[in-house]
Amino acid sequence: MYHSVADPTDDPYRVTVSPGRLERQLRWLRRRGLTGVSMDELLRARAAGRGAGLVGLTFDDGYADFLESAVPLLHRFGFTATVFVLPGRFGGTNEWDGLGPRKPLLTEDGVRAAADAGMEIGSHGLRHTDLTTADDALLARDTAHSRALLRDLTGHEVAGYCYPYGTVDARAVAAVRAAGYAYACAISPGPLTGVLALPRVHVGEQDTGARLLLKRRLHRWRREPVPATEYAGYAPVGAGTGTP
Repeated sequence: MYHSVADPTDDPYRVTVSPGRLERQLRWLRRRGLTGVSMDELLRARAAGRGAGLVGLTFDDGYADFLESAVPLLHRFGFTATVFVLPGRFGGTNEWDGLGPRKPLLTEDGVRAAADAGMEIGSHGLRHTDLTTADDALLARDTAHSRALLRDLTGHEVAGYCYPYGTVDARAVAAVRAAGYAYACAISPGPLTGVLALPRVHVGEQDTGARLLLKRRLHRWRREPVPATEYAGYAPVGAGTGTP
């Protein structure tokens, strides 16, 4: 789980990794015979029994620096990734981070460019709202409507959702399922762990090779494992949205 790829000097929420550190982390994966892929590709491969050696790479919030700094590095190593974007904040900033600093988010053109570069586009909701505090109407907008907006923007189906702040409860999972998503990412969803609440490991500027190795080894013990069960991919157009 990555976020921003930029200068991490002012980073109160630890969401930023420098381009140089990201390059070293990707090289660390490559040297160990591991390949970074999008979540949809990872889950499809696991369902087909071909998941060995694959690592799902995700970038939350849809920062503009994903296109500027992350995509060229991913291409250099032959990797792909999933970027979870906020269609209600295209061209805006991360206003939900009270302490700052303000970081620009991808525009509509930037999202299309990321998709054209081979990256998977997923939804992070409309405006980075904690779904566990949302009423039913907001739950539907943040899940179903955000998916429809991204599908219209990119011309591709949208398989994945990412819970803002990593917070998730049964209502949020039900809304994601009703919206037709094939998978959703959280952080440590505990008993809700499954294809609609996948656990992830945060990766930041301090993660050297030794720390990455430790995180990889501890992951299965700190978070509920997700069996490599059948993964159908995205649901048909209009599933759960009322769209014919």
